[in-house]
Amino acid sequence: MLDTASPATKAPAASPAAPPAARPSLLRREALAFALFVFFAIAPALAQIGAEGYLLSLVVRAMIFAIAALSLDLILGYGALVSFGHAAFIGIGCYAVGILMAHAVPDAFVQLFATLAVSAAFAFVTGAISLRTKGVYFIMITLAFGQMVYFLTTSLAPYGGDDGLTLPTRSLVFGSDVLENDLVFYYVVLACLIGVYGLLRAIVGSRFGRVLRGTKENPVRMQAIGYNPYHYQLAAYVIAGMIAGLAGFLLANHIEFVSPAFISWQRSGELIIMVVLGGMGTLVGPILGAVSFLFLEEILARITQDWKLIFGPFLVLVALFARGGILGFFRRAK
Repeated sequence: MLDTASPATKAPAASPAAPPAARPSLLRREALAFALFVFFAIAPALAQIGAEGYLLSLVVRAMIFAIAALSLDLILGYGALVSFGHAAFIGIGCYAVGILMAHAVPDAFVQLFATLAVSAAFAFVTGAISLRTKGVYFIMITLAFGQMVYFLTTSLAPYGGDDGLTLPTRSLVFGSDVLENDLVFYYVVLACLIGVYGLLRAIVGSRFGRVLRGTKENPVRMQAIGYNPYHYQLAAYVIAGMIAGLAGFLLANHIEFVSPAFISWQRSGELIIMVVLGGMGTLVGPILGAVSFLFLEEILARITQDWKLIFGPFLVLVALFARGGILGFFRRAK
């Protein structure tokens, strides 16, 4: 969304463009993202030497949560909006699939359209209200909206209520059950991850993205030079909600089950941890964070059921000694 009151060619003073010589080359800047995508692309072949189904399921789950973490990073890392109800959008995507499936509407495109439409509408309404507040009040009101969706789903007795809802099948593509093939579904998820990354890279590199970063640094100054921070933040909030809804659509199809547990505030907290762990405001960082979080969770849970006793101190060490997350640590180590 562009502020029509602002000059079309005016760049925000809070984020001046770097001189061309100081910019890293496109190849160097995207090298880590490219390496991650190559790893995801060849993971099915690598899994042939191990427990194929188990490893691929874990990687698919990591890619889906990477999409959700990327969406949160748009408003958290580039807009400084700490949303504690972001998991609600994942739940909307999951229940859009589950409810339509329960009413004999298995078409993937209809379900995806419903997911994006409901996610956008919910994000627009809740964002328009939440963005009237700042700081801890914004955190609390997003938490409240998230919990409202959580309790709504627990009361949906026809769709499983507290127990959740098992899907009879994955979504159909033009009547075909092609997504039932795990390898096909794997590459569909990977394509969605690459598409979301490319979309967000284009957004944060555009004038819209520069203004959004400017509102993060100094909203008063941005307003003084002719931009309305509220409009830009609301547009980013709606985009982030739709992308998180896409993650929910994929998650429901991956595990063929929907549950209110996907919407809890703890899940929103985990998304924030993924973003901060990988590197907030970097796009590559949330992907690293989601992969690291889920693989660490899996490994530690095999060691002890009280794995959070180990994971908690690890997060403390990251916060103390790896400012900028895992990505920041490796950049300083060069």
